[in-house]
Amino acid sequence: MEIIGWVLVIALFIVGMLGTIYPILPSVVAIYFAFFVYGWFFTFNEFGPWFWIIETVIVVVLLVADYLVGAYGTKKFGGSRLAVILSIVGMVIGPFVIPAFGLILGPLIGAVSAELIQGRDWQNALRVGWGTVLGLFASAVVKIILQLAMIGVWIIWIVAN
Repeated sequence: MEIIGWVLVIALFIVGMLGTIYPILPSVVAIYFAFFVYGWFFTFNEFGPWFWIIETVIVVVLLVADYLVGAYGTKKFGGSRLAVILSIVGMVIGPFVIPAFGLILGPLIGAVSAELIQGRDWQNALRVGWGTVLGLFASAVVKIILQLAMIGVWIIWIVAN
């Protein structure tokens, strides 16, 4: 049972990190759930209230930052609300439609399409698309850092207790 527990915890950490590449995967939720799996297979005794408070705060910050940073990139380059919405749709659908490049092309196509639908010229639409891609990369970096912080806090907590 111990091996199964460790395999599940590690698999959930991997799924969580892969969620930065494939947004359809439950990235931060998988990592958070890994803590419960560890507790069920081993013990919850090492986790006090401060552990759960720290991890939950990181989750909330990550969820808020994930959307705000991506949307900020679109807005910063003059994108509309529709561009933000269609870039998010493109981010979810893109990796499945265009497996190798969909994570980049999906939001780009979504944002550019939104701007063209609203009557903007190609130059402005491409500028908004570029801002969307920059926001996406910034969001991914923030997400990776915060998810690694979650795993790091968990490791420190386990080792220290």
